[in-house]
Amino acid sequence: MPVVRGCNLPDDLLYDVDNNLWYRDEGDGTFTVGMTMIATGMAGQLVAFTAKKAGKTIKAGKSCATVESGKWVGPAKLGFDAEIVATNDTLVANPSLANSDTYGEGWMVKVKPEDPAATAALTRGTDVAGPYEAKMDADAFAGCNA
Repeated sequence: MPVVRGCNLPDDLLYDVDNNLWYRDEGDGTFTVGMTMIATGMAGQLVAFTAKKAGKTIKAGKSCATVESGKWVGPAKLGFDAEIVATNDTLVANPSLANSDTYGEGWMVKVKPEDPAATAALTRGTDVAGPYEAKMDADAFAGCNA
């Protein structure tokens, strides 16, 4: 598993580095989506999570959810056109799960891409260390243990 500046980035996931989201291919045409450890490290402790409703189609670069911490409020932007097929009600009730179980119970939404080939633009976990080093430099983010 790549670890960049103390931030874990599991090999088995796909990443949208620009938007700090991870995607897990569920093997049935859907993907589970969540914030990376880098995103939660930059945002701090999450205090609110509001997802778009299941059944809604989201265009690439548009928000599938709004996330709020003590120092940041912003959109979670999808990397490709997709329909939301499920939302994580547990995360709505306990937003800090995104911080404590980033790649598990802290997931945000499950989506079905309109064009499965669009997921090819995501970065494989085994190849993500270099792109994240560059992004963390650009964002002036020291890391998850800083």
